[in-house]
Amino acid sequence: MTAKQILDAFSETLMRDERILIPRERELLMSLLQNSRAISSGNPETQSAVTAAIARAVGETVAQRAFALLGSNIVDQILAQGSSSSGAEETTSVVPLQLRSPQPPSQTPQPPSQAPRRPGGPQPTDPTPQPPSGTPQPPSSTPQPPTTAPHPPHRAPQPPNRAPQPPSRTPQPPSSTRPFGLPVQQSYLEQGSSVAVLDLPKIAQAQCVVLDEFLAPQELDELISYALRHEMEFRSSEVISPSGEPGTLDYDHRRSRVLMDLGEHQEVILERIRGVLPRVLEKLGIEEFQVTHAEAQITASNDGDFFRPHCDDTQEMIASRRVTFVYFFHREPRPFEGGELRLYDWPGNGAGGYQSIMPQQNQIVFFPCSVLHEITPVECPSGAFADSRFTLNGWLHK
Repeated sequence: MTAKQILDAFSETLMRDERILIPRERELLMSLLQNSRAISSGNPETQSAVTAAIARAVGETVAQRAFALLGSNIVDQILAQGSSSSGAEETTSVVPLQLRSPQPPSQTPQPPSQAPRRPGGPQPTDPTPQPPSGTPQPPSSTPQPPTTAPHPPHRAPQPPNRAPQPPSRTPQPPSSTRPFGLPVQQSYLEQGSSVAVLDLPKIAQAQCVVLDEFLAPQELDELISYALRHEMEFRSSEVISPSGEPGTLDYDHRRSRVLMDLGEHQEVILERIRGVLPRVLEKLGIEEFQVTHAEAQITASNDGDFFRPHCDDTQEMIASRRVTFVYFFHREPRPFEGGELRLYDWPGNGAGGYQSIMPQQNQIVFFPCSVLHEITPVECPSGAFADSRFTLNGWLHK
């Protein structure tokens, strides 16, 4: 077999291992590829660049997780082979990669001749559309982000007669940046150490602003009554397809019902939002902008309804969206469970995790439209429309 055939077979084996890529990550990756190809189909150079960036991202993630599973065994084998070939009295200097911050060595090891190469690329996220409709189908279970921790590698034997020197780090400047301005991993050597360290990618935590008691009690009661009176006008939620076409039904991606006509309640909620927007943008780290228009809708999520991970600005027709808002309301006592709003950190590879916001009466959440997020399945035992998880949600456009 050629070297390429060996690597291809190894890659195929890793892709089938759920400790390397879980099914949901493969699903998100497929959606990202389909969206990027649909958007850049008219420009081969752009499509090639996007494909290359995704390839680097997948390679980096697979390499990190494969090392966490296999790295220590590989180092043990190298040490065993080195000891058997050089004799019991000789010492062997190896350069294992370490995926966590090292502790200062107690003895000074011999420096290697060169630092190992790092796998390159960012972690992909899933650009997912908007609003689907139709007869509900049971959703698949929602997996959790992987939490596999790397095993610390074994250190090589050290020469006994050298005085220890304090280590110092000399980072290499990154040659490129990640999407959204996140820097590529930097690899560096500890001076006076045989351990080469590969930094974990920096995690950008998802930003959000949560405000309680957003509407007056009377306004809240009127909004609940309005939603219940207009039950027959709710329609199955739709999404935007990877080709950019609106009005697509995809029950594997989203299940809920929406009401587009909010009557006077749309102006009530938007007036409140205008009053707090400068403070919200400051907390989110978003520069103030002129809101050209706003979208708003009431969403009803009943038993088994959900919305898979997605971003709110990934398609060309909605690229002007800047801020998402989600206002929670429901009957008391709350007649449902689940329906959490999860905001994922970047990159979403399990290292950063997510924030989980449980629906609270009369509470509103603001976050950037570029944040990957999802709605976990709702549990509503009665199945009654009036017992649904309701939100008045929408987007502010620049």
